[in-house]
Formats: sequence, structure tokens, C-alpha cells
Amino acid sequence: MNVRYIDAHCHIQFEQYTEDDVELIWRMKEEGVAGIVVGVDLKSSKEAVVLTKEHEHLFASVGLHPNHAADEAFDAGAFRELAQHQKVVAIGECGLDYFRPVEVNEEVKNKQKEVLRMHIALATERGLPLIIHARPSKGTMDAYTDLIGILKEAKSAHGGNLRGDVHFFVGGIAEAETLIALNFTISFTAVITFARDYDAVIKAVPLASILSETDAPYVAPRSRRGKRNDPLAAIEVVAKIAEIRGEPLETVRAVLLENAKRLFVLKP
Repeated sequence: MNVRYIDAHCHIQFEQYTEDDVELIWRMKEEGVAGIVVGVDLKSSKEAVVLTKEHEHLFASVGLHPNHAADEAFDAGAFRELAQHQKVVAIGECGLDYFRPVEVNEEVKNKQKEVLRMHIALATERGLPLIIHARPSKGTMDAYTDLIGILKEAKSAHGGNLRGDVHFFVGGIAEAETLIALNFTISFTAVITFARDYDAVIKAVPLASILSETDAPYVAPRSRRGKRNDPLAAIEVVAKIAEIRGEPLETVRAVLLENAKRLFVLKP
């Protein structure tokens, strides 16, 4: 397969794809789109591993989303077992979400931080990158501030082994630069095709620190607003990044492809 794009974050193991997942995965292969299928809890992580076993252009990430941390304990043994599978290339989706919980208090925050540290320990043990979810409360950068503090703490403990991607990045230039200095990339979804909130960061950071993603089935591009999204939208994301940066499409496509291959140690 000639891989031309990598969707660094999708959830095609979700029920939204039950009826046409075979067709979609075939179309991804035809269009040269590989995908990192990301778990958000133990069940969906297991499903991601099962799905990726059968397809050369799909890879898995296993983890517990911060919004599930209140309802599901992080089963370190089960996730460690999953992480040993050859198609698992990352740990996550994990992180901090101070936006969605009905009540965000110190207990909620501390629980999310505890679970994030467990993911960091597993990722460094396995030598795998993290896939980080960070969403601050409205009008603030609080989740990024806390995330950066935890990553700096972990960096001191684990050194250069700690790396990853901060998915669906919504922070500012300062947060992006700090995360990049900590050996993390930042990724953008198809929201950039209809919102201008991210242009300044996309222009400011090095191209070598950007990944393309879809977060499918969520946030479909402008061309499909209101419909289910899928990894093929990574093609539109890459094109929009090139347009925003004012750089040749083929240059941007090739660099973003290599960025993902390097982070996830892919050889598709």
C-alpha cells in the first residue's frame, strides 16, 4: 500500500461505523490513508486492537479517556497486556478535560491527573508515545497548564523516553511551543476547514511538529458539515494546513506523513 496520509487519531471501531466499516477501510486503502484507531476505555481499546490486526494500514492506541476516568478504573494489567500487541503504537487517549464534566472540582481534577500519570508510566515502560486529550475550561488554559506541569515532572523522571501527540490542539502559541519543547507534536482536525481560531498556531509552530487527524466520527470538514466524519477527511486537513501556512501542498503532505511515521514508529 502506498501511504500518503496518516490520520493520527480516529475512532472507526465505534458503533457509528458498524454498517460500513469494511467499505470505509477499503476506501482508506485506495486513497492511501492510514489511521491510528484510538481507544477511549478498555472495551474500545480492545476493539481497536482487534480491528487493526486485519489491516496493514491501521494501527491502535489503547487508553482511558479522562471523561471515563470517573466511571472506569484504569486496569493497568489489562492495558499493559493490550500494549504488548504488535499493532499498538501508542498509549491513550488519556489526559485532562476540565470542560465537559458537569462538575469540575479538585477531586475530579486529581482523579484525572492520577490516571494520566498511570498512562505515562505505561507509555515509558513500553517505549510508546502518548496520545493526549487536553481541554481547558472556557476562557482559560488550565488543563494545558496542569498537563505541562505533569509532563515536566515526568520528563525529569523518565527523560527522553517521554514523547507523544496532543490531539485536537486548542491552546495558544505559548502552550504549543512549551509542549513541542517537551518532545510532543500537536495535531489538528477538520475543524480548521471552517474555523479560523487555529490559524495563528498553525502558522507559528514548526511544520515538523504538526500532525493531521480527524477525531472521526466527530467534527466533519466544511464539505460534510453535520454528517459523520471519517479518516478520509485527513486529506482535507492536510490541504488546509498547507493553505494556512502558504506552503506547497506536496511539501506539507510529505512532512506530515513523516512526522506521524517518526512519532509512532510506523513503516507502512
